[in-house]
Amino acid sequence: MATSSTSTSHDHSNHSKSNGEAEPALDVSALKELARKGLVDALNSVNGAKTLVLDPSLAGPLGLVTEVALLKHHGVDKMFWLESGPLSATTTNIIYLCRPLVKWIKIIADQLKRLAREPSKHTYTLLLVPRISTLVSRILEEEGVLGDITISSYNLQFIPVAEDIVSLENESAFKELYTDGDETVIYNSMQALMTLQRLYGPFPRVLGKGDFAQKLATLLTRHPPQSGSESSSGVPNAPFDSLIIIDRGVDMITPLLTQLTYKGLIDEMIGIRHSHVEVPVSLLAAPAVPGQENTEASSSTAAPASSLTKEKRKKHHLSPTTDPLLGELRDLNFSSVGRKLNQVARRLDDDYKLRHQAKTVAQLRDFVGKLGGLQSEHQALRLHTGLSELLVPLTRTDEFNKSLEIQQNLLASYDIPAQLAAIEEMIAQGADMQMVVRLLCLTSIINGGIRSKTLEALKREILQAYGYSLLPLLLSLSAPPLNVLLPNPLPASTPASVAASKYPYNSLRKSLRLLIEDPDNVDDIENDISYVYSGYAPISVRLVQCVAQKSGILSNPASEKDKKAKDGSAASKAKGSSVVQAHPIVGWKGFEDAVASIPGATVDIVPTALAGASGPSSIMQREQPTTTAVFFLGGCTYTEIAALRWVGRQSRGRKFLIATTGIVSGASLVESIAGPPHATTYLPFFPPPLLQIFAHPPETNNDTAKRSAAAKRKKSTGGKKKLTGFNKFMQTEVARLKEQDPDLPHKERFKQVIENWNKQKEK
Repeated sequence: MATSSTSTSHDHSNHSKSNGEAEPALDVSALKELARKGLVDALNSVNGAKTLVLDPSLAGPLGLVTEVALLKHHGVDKMFWLESGPLSATTTNIIYLCRPLVKWIKIIADQLKRLAREPSKHTYTLLLVPRISTLVSRILEEEGVLGDITISSYNLQFIPVAEDIVSLENESAFKELYTDGDETVIYNSMQALMTLQRLYGPFPRVLGKGDFAQKLATLLTRHPPQSGSESSSGVPNAPFDSLIIIDRGVDMITPLLTQLTYKGLIDEMIGIRHSHVEVPVSLLAAPAVPGQENTEASSSTAAPASSLTKEKRKKHHLSPTTDPLLGELRDLNFSSVGRKLNQVARRLDDDYKLRHQAKTVAQLRDFVGKLGGLQSEHQALRLHTGLSELLVPLTRTDEFNKSLEIQQNLLASYDIPAQLAAIEEMIAQGADMQMVVRLLCLTSIINGGIRSKTLEALKREILQAYGYSLLPLLLSLSAPPLNVLLPNPLPASTPASVAASKYPYNSLRKSLRLLIEDPDNVDDIENDISYVYSGYAPISVRLVQCVAQKSGILSNPASEKDKKAKDGSAASKAKGSSVVQAHPIVGWKGFEDAVASIPGATVDIVPTALAGASGPSSIMQREQPTTTAVFFLGGCTYTEIAALRWVGRQSRGRKFLIATTGIVSGASLVESIAGPPHATTYLPFFPPPLLQIFAHPPETNNDTAKRSAAAKRKKSTGGKKKLTGFNKFMQTEVARLKEQDPDLPHKERFKQVIENWNKQKEK
């Protein structure tokens, strides 16, 4: 598998260059400039020096579009986090920048009242992201401070996070839609997609799957795009041929699984927020000047993993523009990463040795010209080798391998009762709470529910092991519109909408070829999007293929091309010669039954303003490449991004622009629904230089100290929940009873453990 995955990456790189398709679908940097201009205009609306009070949840998104110099240049003197307590501002002008949430508005009103009692006078401006809310004005009016503050907006929309990805960077979008019942994000998404159309042209056809996707499509087609000052000059190189909206609720299986691509696994194990990851400081140090040592050895064995885990960490921006290796590594299955790093290390070693062959001044000058690129690549190699060394021990733990085994068995619908028993054992062993909940939800979705008695017993064990504060989480997972933790059969009083939400996984597994079962060789997996989960194809990406690459569902396109090239020369086997022309967009044709079987509305709309413009939208010029925009409403994972990039590499003439409300993982979804106290303390993700201009609040405000103490506690415990007395007893008692009576059924043994625990408590 490793060899195949690595060669695929190299072949794709060569093919892209040879076919002139190395450029991204659209130049998304225009969106970053738009966001910067909006921020500058908002700051310039207030004359003179100003203090900026910032909503911590906006720190990460702003860090992707601005920098220190820009803020200072436009009058920002000091910055404070928006938090309860007094505000110490030395400037006359105070600007609050936040999302329109009740908690922030209450804090702002309180600070305005406090500052009103001081002798110095201030001018207040409130910038709401992304738009003004009537609720904000009402709260400020009730607090008696509406007349003291000017309310405006900063329309922050899509932010480019990669050359082919734009994101609203709204971490709470999924929770707002599926647990809070707040559909504001749908309107905000419509506004952002409208901006995309103004910049790059209209969507000739809008397709989608899911109830929320239907609401977004209806809003979008009800408001035809209007050209304005934001319009880009000329026609884009690859205009849109369609927009495909995927409602996150349509495919909950994919985010609940453990991501197995390199970047996905980093997100699972270490955590990526707003494209930033915390890495050991030594991995960011400049590489040593090449000397007599072997470059391969020195770069790949920078520090043992045990010492890296103890090091102080620093936030690092993972970006292909500054990291020459990230583009090659990010979408590989993690099993292929070691081989790829080894290849790069050997190549670098050979390149460094060329300096010994430089005899003339011209040859020396050529080598010095290449030295900067070599050192940059050397630094990237050091970073990714260190990250891999951090990940490897985590992927070899019993808990990780057990969870993967359960996931693979569930996807194959193999012995569901045995998988539930394994989940029960993980609870007894004190496994990570979010992984246990993910596996339980996965079982319910795939199996169409869990037997009532078993489900109630498992819920009770979760509450006893991890705390009763998780009760709201379990209730939310069982309630509409999520419905991912249901009993089977459903009670008679169950609403019809819940009964209709039963997921047809077993039928989809065959009709959409979700699982590569018993492959003839590893190439069967590597030549399909299922490589991202080592055999499972994400349903969301299969739905995109139903529209944009129909042949990819029926068979492995890359595998078929390779078979045809077997009898040819080496040149004919290259990927560049096997890539086929993309077919026109003709909707869900051919897969109507499979798509209709998935709960939620099916969307296929040709906007009336474009219906008769220039013939049917399905007709596209063969010579001109087009862009298919895929929007994930509720968030997408790094594995889905990797799979869509794979789809884009298999055809000529179609590129993909991936848009999303945010990048999520199973852990982030569970934690967002669970809320405090299980949600981690929010640590702003500004790049380090931007943090330098943040002034600390006065000592009377203890929140900063509390946050620091919480971060230290989290660091010292490794971010994992400590084992309770019940967990420790379960571990030792289960082991003792197994040794005493190995043939005793697991459920009976578990009952005996509970009885012994109750007897011990009574003593």
